[in-house]
Amino acid sequence: MVGFKPTDVPPTATVKFLGAGTAACIADLITFPLDTAKVRLQIQGESQGAIRASTTAQYRGVMGTILTMVKTEGPGSLYNGLVAGLQRQMSFASVRIGLYDSVKQFYTKGSEHTSIGSRLLAGCTTGALAVAVAQPTDVVKVRFQAQARGGSSRRYQGTVDAYKTIAREEGLRGLWRGTSPNIARNAIVNCAELVTYDLIKDALLKAHLMTDDLPCHFTSAFGAGFCATIIASPVDVVKTRYMNSAAGQYASAGHCALTMLRKEGPQAFYKGLVIPLRKVSSSQGLVRIVFILYSRLKFKKKKKKKKKKKKKDLGSHCNPGDWSC
Repeated sequence: MVGFKPTDVPPTATVKFLGAGTAACIADLITFPLDTAKVRLQIQGESQGAIRASTTAQYRGVMGTILTMVKTEGPGSLYNGLVAGLQRQMSFASVRIGLYDSVKQFYTKGSEHTSIGSRLLAGCTTGALAVAVAQPTDVVKVRFQAQARGGSSRRYQGTVDAYKTIAREEGLRGLWRGTSPNIARNAIVNCAELVTYDLIKDALLKAHLMTDDLPCHFTSAFGAGFCATIIASPVDVVKTRYMNSAAGQYASAGHCALTMLRKEGPQAFYKGLVIPLRKVSSSQGLVRIVFILYSRLKFKKKKKKKKKKKKKDLGSHCNPGDWSC
């Protein structure tokens, strides 16, 4: 079994930021088609009633959505908004995952015992900060994923054009549209994901079912992603629709949720649920593993440099004829 001793890994804040951002980007590249399919399913039937939407649905199921998009828009449509998506992951994950341990230590005031309350506070804090930083990239990503590739209703010609157009037509508030539901969603996701991750990992280690290595981290992350998706799905659908909406379509995120409930029923809040269950669970495992490997690789490099420097310093004090040096 491949593993490293946890005491050998004290990554710096910079390594945490870069590691989390890089890991999230790698995971996003792999799972982005699923995310695009999820967005299409979530906005489907938005302007129709529940009965009409079910009979005229363009997308049906995970593979049905992906195959329809490839057939009608080409394979590239699955990666609509990828640039904005990578920008989002680099900024969002860097703050959310990179700051989590530091914020958790702040709330525990250096205590070795970490309560569930401290973990919840740390998760909510890092989630809110991450959303505040990355919201414009999330808005652009969702709008690109929602628009048909090469269609006449194409809203933006490129990523930079999207930022400029939204800022010009809707003001700076347009770039931060849906911040409240996004913060709510990420508070739920952080609480369910990061806290559940810690709890599952601790339970596995205490029961001696696994050691503190990569399989343990992947298993914990998979379970955490599963739990987070189930809980956060209703807020996620509202967030997607509200961010993608035109100016004046909805008065607020609450109005968006009530409109969905009235027109499509409660099942609308779980549209595309199967996709995020697969995507989030697998991507969280990938993020955790790449983040851990990156952090440890950086630390090992630093350790080697220190050893080389130490040998060099020792060698400079040796006499040419002294074989003991």
